[in-house]
Amino acid sequence: MNDRDRVTIEIRGMTCANCSATIEDALADLEGVSADVNYATDEATVEYDPERTPLAAVFDAIEGAGYEPIAETVNVGITGMTCANCSATIEDAVGGLPGVLSVDANYATDEATVRYAPSATSRAAVYDAIEDAGYEPVRDEGGEADESERRDAARKSEIRRQLRLTLFGAALATPLLVMLGLELFAPGTVPEQVPGTGLPFGWVAFALATPVQVVLGKPFYENSYKALVRNRRANMDVLIALGSTTAYGYSVVALLGVLPEAGLYFDTAALILVFITLGNYLEARSKGQASEALRSLLEMEAETATVVREDGTEEEVPLEDVQVGDRLKVRPGEKIPTDGVVREGESAVDESMVTGESMPVGKEAGDEVIGSTVNENGVLVVEATKVGEETAIQQIVKRVKEAQARQPEIQNVADRISAYFVPAVIGNAVLWGAVWFLFPEALAGFVGGLPLWGLAAGGPGAVGATEFAVLVFASAVLIACPCALGLATPAATMVGTSIGAQHGVLFEGGDILERVKDVEAVVFDKTGTLTEGEMTLTDARVVTPAADGAVPSDAEADVPADVTKEFLLEVAATAESGSEHPIGEAIVAGARERGTRVGDLDVLQNVSGRGIRGRTEHGTVVVGKPDLLADEGVETDPARDAMADLEEEGKTAVLVALDGELLGVLAVADEVKPSAREAVSALRERDVTVHMITGDNERTARAVAREVGIDEANVRAGVLPEDKADAVEAIQADGSRAMMVGDGVNDAPALATAFVGVAIGSGTDVAIEAADVTLMRSDPRDVVKAINVSEGTLTKIKQNLFWALGYNTAMIPLASLGLLQPVLAAGAMAFSSVSVLTNSMLFRNYDPDERYRLLGRFR
Repeated sequence: MNDRDRVTIEIRGMTCANCSATIEDALADLEGVSADVNYATDEATVEYDPERTPLAAVFDAIEGAGYEPIAETVNVGITGMTCANCSATIEDAVGGLPGVLSVDANYATDEATVRYAPSATSRAAVYDAIEDAGYEPVRDEGGEADESERRDAARKSEIRRQLRLTLFGAALATPLLVMLGLELFAPGTVPEQVPGTGLPFGWVAFALATPVQVVLGKPFYENSYKALVRNRRANMDVLIALGSTTAYGYSVVALLGVLPEAGLYFDTAALILVFITLGNYLEARSKGQASEALRSLLEMEAETATVVREDGTEEEVPLEDVQVGDRLKVRPGEKIPTDGVVREGESAVDESMVTGESMPVGKEAGDEVIGSTVNENGVLVVEATKVGEETAIQQIVKRVKEAQARQPEIQNVADRISAYFVPAVIGNAVLWGAVWFLFPEALAGFVGGLPLWGLAAGGPGAVGATEFAVLVFASAVLIACPCALGLATPAATMVGTSIGAQHGVLFEGGDILERVKDVEAVVFDKTGTLTEGEMTLTDARVVTPAADGAVPSDAEADVPADVTKEFLLEVAATAESGSEHPIGEAIVAGARERGTRVGDLDVLQNVSGRGIRGRTEHGTVVVGKPDLLADEGVETDPARDAMADLEEEGKTAVLVALDGELLGVLAVADEVKPSAREAVSALRERDVTVHMITGDNERTARAVAREVGIDEANVRAGVLPEDKADAVEAIQADGSRAMMVGDGVNDAPALATAFVGVAIGSGTDVAIEAADVTLMRSDPRDVVKAINVSEGTLTKIKQNLFWALGYNTAMIPLASLGLLQPVLAAGAMAFSSVSVLTNSMLFRNYDPDERYRLLGRFR
């Protein structure tokens, strides 16, 4: 067998033969990888050893070289999964396809998320692999929206199927349960023979139990065959089939007279299957309820939109017909059909269903709006900017689904246990069945003194050693199904990520959800995070050498002898008129508000983190920090006191020079968000250290820090954008786990460096953010909310794992010692899965603004 795989990868971004060589060099550094990259076809043919280097590492290397390998991600609904071992089987089957990068099969959501190279495999091949593994994929080639509807339909169909099976089994098992009760509490009531036939009355029990065994047992037998023969992996179905078949088969043998004096356990065989099927029904219902949050979000989408045509006429069209650039009229009380920008009108918009913000948000021309939010009052004309799957609400749902597919690290513990659990359970059941068969008297003497001995029908002395050994085997097999263990983590993760989405907090994955609670330090960017991010011009002070008593030395400079504030503003605003920096925009806007003329700009040069140089009709203008002006030979000392005064007030001051001569100082201010102090206070109450990083000057940074409650020792000022990542590394140098909170654009390197990166933004920006956590609102308090959701979810996971593992730890010894009837074991097993799901569902009403309301009970 060839130990090397071969795959063709489509690549975007290559522009010349050097690009091919760059990619080949990057791949050559990987162990066991060789590649031939063809610039003409935009493809790379890669041979690799999957045991030494996974395909995902190949894709990462291409991305690291600056190019884009083409990959697709598909979410596939799956029916037929019954435990965590089923998830592992699907991951192995699909992961073995050529070109598959990753597979995450989630038993709690009945879905698998598959990322693959479309040049090497296809969605159809993924479907086939799942089907070959013995499970039923929800096939659809028509798109994600149709596939989502099909998955919902498949889930509802499964719920109805389990209900029908439960009702059918209960109808036949109820008479058996009545007969069992009569035998226990009214001995002699049940006749020994069927009246008029001379046949033992056990044939009535056989007639009732056999249809249950055939109809309800069929799925378990089929799945057991697929698991053992096709996949060579034992799962929950194997345990159920063994337990029920043992009781049924033993009863048939006894009924035929092969085992004289042996008891009949048709009631046990039937009730086992009924209880398990009832558990499956309740489990399917609970899974459906856990997905309601996402479905309710999608149901909030408008179905139609009113398009305003160029001739002024209006036409109501289906939402899917809306195109980018269409103008849509939204009347009071209507849903805004899609993401867009207000072009006409004013109104208040209820955005609570997307951002979690309870108060309506005022909107006017130029403001962004989010699709599916509700227009409260006033008529708006909105220009569509994003449609279909690009809208914020669709991106939220997509991101939450992806988060649910990526499980926390704690799930690895459960997966490792589940992988060996079923074989161990079967071995344990065989061992104790054999021990009870070989040494019944010795064990009976040891166990007989226990108060639960009555549950064992009097022990082997009452029913015979062989019969009792069979009962022990059946009970030990049934009691230990790993369903609850497999549901413990994904069920809680599913609820936790949905809670976050409902409150405007989006986690990139379940692993991130787990990680957030461990944050020890939070690092805030200042502008736009702790402050509003909207600079306004507050001061203009003339500070020239002449004003300081010196004589201008540059006769060629076009600088008036008596520089006025108006001239200072005109020079600065003209130079900044081409800048997109918030400070520059504030200077231009402030100048225009004061009626100052803004002249013509010829050339603009941005100096990252320091300011700008511009060639204008007035001459060469430099606006920025003192070190930039000093580099231009400008004497900045005369402005030192003015800058210090302004910065002590928490303002950002910049110097203005014209043709090498200092003109004065301009100051802009960015108002601190009202919620910033509250957020910092809440973090400090958690013993989380709070830091601030900013490119602003030291005095301004410290003034803002004082206002929000951050220790001045934890302030890093004057940090350039490219140096913020180094600052985060320095904070983490002592092993602290830091969360970086920024705007997700200029702060991208720092976000990637931090233990957790959080992008804080609003509106449709959420659709393009790539941080670990994205906050829909520009509210720093949501950082605390994210930590609360993480902590609450992990608490639920630990509770679930405790009950699942505790249940098995307690029940397996009881069953092995003959202290538990098979029927009770089956009922307890079904109850364990439902209890774990119910515990997770109780978390749905958690309010992440309140840390202790739910969690305090368990501390």
